[in-house]
This record gives sequence, C-alpha cells and structure tokens, in this order.
Amino acid sequence: MYPKLRPIQPMPATHAGRRGFVLRDPLALNEGTLFLPHELAPVLALCNGTRDLAELSAALMIRFGIRVPLQVMGQLIAQLDQAYLLDNERFAGAYAAALATYHEAPFRPPMLAGKSYPADPDRLAAYLADFEATLDPDERASESDADVRGVLSPHIDYPRGGRVYAGLWRRAASAARRAELVIVLGTDHNGGGLVTLTRQHYATPWGVLPTSRPVVDALADALGERTAFRDELHHQAEHSIELAIDWLHAALDGQTPELVPILTGSFQEFIDGPDLPDSHEKLRTVVEILQEVTEHKRTLVIAAADLAHMGPAFGGPPLDFAGRARLKRDDDQLLKAICEGNAEAFFRQIQAEEDRRNICGLPPTYLALQILGPTHGQVTGYEICPADQANTSSVSVAGVLWW
Repeated sequence: MYPKLRPIQPMPATHAGRRGFVLRDPLALNEGTLFLPHELAPVLALCNGTRDLAELSAALMIRFGIRVPLQVMGQLIAQLDQAYLLDNERFAGAYAAALATYHEAPFRPPMLAGKSYPADPDRLAAYLADFEATLDPDERASESDADVRGVLSPHIDYPRGGRVYAGLWRRAASAARRAELVIVLGTDHNGGGLVTLTRQHYATPWGVLPTSRPVVDALADALGERTAFRDELHHQAEHSIELAIDWLHAALDGQTPELVPILTGSFQEFIDGPDLPDSHEKLRTVVEILQEVTEHKRTLVIAAADLAHMGPAFGGPPLDFAGRARLKRDDDQLLKAICEGNAEAFFRQIQAEEDRRNICGLPPTYLALQILGPTHGQVTGYEICPADQANTSSVSVAGVLWW
C-alpha cells in the first residue's frame, strides 16, 4: 500500500486541549471529520503515493524526528482511507456512485441550507433582511440600478460577510430582475480544472433556478466533454456559487432567469509563468462564447469571489494591526484595477506578489472582467473578517458593481 492523499484543506483546531488539524472530505463523500494531532501533520505531506507504511514511518523519523510505530501509522492511514481522503480505488468507487446520484437528482440542492443559513424560505428572507438593516442610512437609501452588467459578490459565510452582501445586492436587485441569463463564476476550492461545468439546475430554499443547457453544451463542445465535466461533482459541495445565488434569488421577485454555473480552478500556472490567463486557448474560447451569448440576451455576470486569505489559518504568519492595514492597502490597489475593468492590472498585481495573499477569487474575477469587456465599477462594501479564534488570520471581501 502506497497511500496518496487527495487534495484537502486541513483546518487548525484544538481537541481536548490538544492542538492539531481537522480533516474533512471536501467532496462530502463522508460527512464525518478526522482530528490529526499537530505532531502528526507532516504525515500528510509524505503521503504522495511513493512510500509504504514502513517508509512513511522512517521518513517521519529522519525528516522530523517523530517516532510513530507501524501499528499506529497503519491505523492513521486506515482512518484516512475510511474517510475517502486517499486517492485510490475505494475513493474512485465512492466518487462514481456519488456522481451518478448527483446526475439522477432533479437539481443540485442547497447543501448549506439548515447548516450555514436557514432552510425555510421565510426564515431565510428575514435572515437576509436583518443584514440589510445593519447598513448605514446612506446605503439603505441607495437605489437599485437596472443598468448593472456584473457584480463581484463575496462567497464567505453570511455571519461574517452579510453586510457586504446586503449592500451589494440592494444595488444590483433591478439588474437581477431584468436579466434573462445569469453567468455565475465561482471559485473551486477543491482544485479541479480551469473551468468545470455542470448541466444540473441549482436550487435555493426559494426553488429551482434552471441551468441554460444550450449554453453549457456550447461550452462543453469547445472544451471537450471530458475536460468540461471531469470534476463536475465539485459543484455538489462547493459553496461559492451557492452563497451568491441565494442573494440573487432573493432579489428576483418571482423572475426566473437561466443560470450558467461555472467553477474555476487555480491560475497558479499563470502566476508562475510570464503569460496572462487569456493566452490559454481554452479559456479564451470560453470567454468568446460567453461574450457572444451576452450580445443576444440580457445578462448579469457574477464573480462569486473573496479576496485575501492571510494568517496561520492559511499557512502564513500571524496578522496584527499593521498587517491588516497593509492588507487593506493592497486590496485597495486590487479593487482599483477591478473598478477600472483592467483585468491585466488585476492579474499582474497578484502575479507580482506571487499570490502571497491567497486571492481565492482570482479566476472568477479575472474571467468576469474578460467577459464584460470595457467596463467600470464601484465598490459597495468592504470588510476584513476574522478567520480564527485568536483573530490572527483574516479574509477580506468586497462588493463591486460593474456597468
């Protein structure tokens, strides 16, 4: 057995007074979680498919001075396997079964309803309205603008980002109701391909928003079915599109536009190289197809995208007051490029920083700017949100309207 770990995102945690990491299946094939003590965390990096149990134990001792008996190592690997966190035949079988179930369902259900926000539509409406009540009087008095062509919407949880969501969607409501088609570009936090499609409809607690299958088919023809849908199951558990379209649906007032839900993967290959993402033929083709669609239908483009992720929760040093001030300064520069509709300046800043601030909204924001073409924007809200109990990690989010 040569265990190979799947892409996961360990989250720092404390259990029974012991520091460590919570491991959760990002595809939700297993609803449970594992707690890994801090001293055993290096095992995760060593599980790359090249070492058996004895070699894992030896590498852990030689590299980190940590002695783990073979029996304990075997128990740990067995737990990872049981949770479908290893890339092996057992995981492949569970993945195939889950994908079949996903396809057989009439729609993709709101996975976070009843967990992160109310599942009851009336309670959800009241819950979102409470965030609007926190806006300043000037923000509450602002009028909705039907000429808005696109929005940058957060995808952070509502308790932390609700005020930014509320300020944005109050201004974008008329454009949402006017739209015949809504292109939603979300961050794929599970990795995946540059672009991942689905033909499934998306649901919110208020009902189903139908996916425009003709547009998805056109994109799939250009990308190739295997490329376009290779990571389709990522749509099931990914929160970025879901958390944005709840606010979209709340604004629709009975209207039912079609959706084009697209998950976007990492742009690391472009950050590491000299070229812009639009040099990639497939990405350029996706943009061209969606631009053509917008010429024939009233379209709203949504980039469901957060900004920076900094601090120990994301593998960096603790963020203090001065660090958060620098974070805001850099975000202001990034938002300036976004509001100018300057996709290249937006990307080049992140590239120059070597993405040290972990801008997880890079791909959807860049593609939204490319699809919209010449545009100008306005920031409707901005927050630096805590990301750990010690307040040494932060996530920054913003709302932007594009005309």
